[in-house]
Amino acid sequence: MCLAIPARVIKRLDGDDAIIDAGGVEKRVSLALAPEAALGDYVIVHAGYAISRLDPEEALRTLELFAEMQRETQGQLHEVRGRIS
Repeated sequence: MCLAIPARVIKRLDGDDAIIDAGGVEKRVSLALAPEAALGDYVIVHAGYAISRLDPEEALRTLELFAEMQRETQGQLHEVRGRIS
């Protein structure tokens, strides 16, 4: 399964490259497929490429869903560990 994630462009570099922030993780990606992306824009990132710009409201909703899934998963992990102990 492939997953593309929303990230915010925090720095444009030379050429098509940029630094993005994906949930606190900074990564260098290519903007060759989304050259219109500007500093502060949200983009969808897959396999090291920003593949399109994303509406900021949609990006924030998606990031909130990811955070909710992470909290739920951590809760389930603690529950499983409690049963094993």
